[in-house]
Amino acid sequence: MKVWIDQDLCTGDGLCVEIAPDVFVMDSDGLAYDAEGGVQLAAGGPATLASVPEGQEEAVIEAAEECPGECIFIEVE
Repeated sequence: MKVWIDQDLCTGDGLCVEIAPDVFVMDSDGLAYDAEGGVQLAAGGPATLASVPEGQEEAVIEAAEECPGECIFIEVE
């Protein structure tokens, strides 16, 4: 499973970080990023697909479902 965040849709609520802190981080710009790529990835998007760590799949799905900005996208391999 892989995940990416569309920062243009991110509302900065941080629910994803609360639900899956091993997968998502918040940056000083108030937007969420995947922890694998971190804030080094300036724009997010499908080009920034990050691998979901084993055992975190359910948390990532829940984070995507709960995200008010609907900015978390999951791709299943």
